[in-house]
Amino acid sequence: MPYKSDTEAVEAFVVKYKQLNSEIGKVIVGQNETIRDVLISVFSKGHCLLVGVPGLAKTLLVNTIADALGLSFNRIQFTPDLMPGDIIGSEILDESRSFKFIKGPLFANIILADEINRTPPKTQAALLEAMQERQVTAAGKKYELGNPFFVLATQNPIEQEGTYPLPEAQLDRFMFNVWLDYPSFTEELQVVKQTTTTSNVKVNKVLSAEEIVFFQELVRKVPIADNVVEYAVKLVNKTRLKSEFSSEVSKKYLAWGAGPRASQYLVLGAKCHALIHGKFSPDIEDVKAITVPVLRHRLVLNYKAEAEGVSVEEIIKQLL
Repeated sequence: MPYKSDTEAVEAFVVKYKQLNSEIGKVIVGQNETIRDVLISVFSKGHCLLVGVPGLAKTLLVNTIADALGLSFNRIQFTPDLMPGDIIGSEILDESRSFKFIKGPLFANIILADEINRTPPKTQAALLEAMQERQVTAAGKKYELGNPFFVLATQNPIEQEGTYPLPEAQLDRFMFNVWLDYPSFTEELQVVKQTTTTSNVKVNKVLSAEEIVFFQELVRKVPIADNVVEYAVKLVNKTRLKSEFSSEVSKKYLAWGAGPRASQYLVLGAKCHALIHGKFSPDIEDVKAITVPVLRHRLVLNYKAEAEGVSVEEIIKQLL
């Protein structure tokens, strides 16, 4: 990349981030925190789980982000009859009677896994390998996936009949769990005005795949003070029931705490959060800013919490 120094690269990153936000804002009204979290997970090489009721523009959001990032994008609708071969691809016999691998929809930079909890564990596991190893195995052969590679999965929190809840091990692969809320009254007015006329908005490409890979490396190069890393690791340790740091609220309401991935993602997310605000090193405030989406899906509530109606968010607030 043609930047003379890391300082210059950080300044360029801030500019690009603002451009991304304004391009996405042409199509998506509001949802600022959601957009921020999705972009942080892209630049931190993480994956993102979006949870929200139907009609909150989850698919549109991912589509718009893919356009603005100039990346290839595939949407996979997860259904109970979807098999691993349907997403990875399969081998077919070609005219010369030899086997040829036809790539499935997983071979793109951004994958939207729509309603991921509607598909059986076998297919969920195939996606898991792709997310963790950034490769897939078909007929004993390994195939590398695109770079950058990013999975955005959506879940609908309402109907749980006929769904296959994601196992804890799979949830842990997601950097963020982002909850989408209903738009405010004024935002909804704007959405309705925008979407019920003939106006057609074009989203311009802000970044190339090479630039995204460069900025992903830049995020990892950001220096971080020991006390900030210690704060992040201690925060995660507070959620564990048998840790020397475990807090009273965790012992009272949690059945299970967060694993080491939470600490890693808190540090990476804090680095990226610092960069998008033009800071050269993250502080404790940057860790706090992304704690909720990092810990939300990693804490398992016990019966007491369920009975008293205590939410994960309330517990995280108390830990902070």
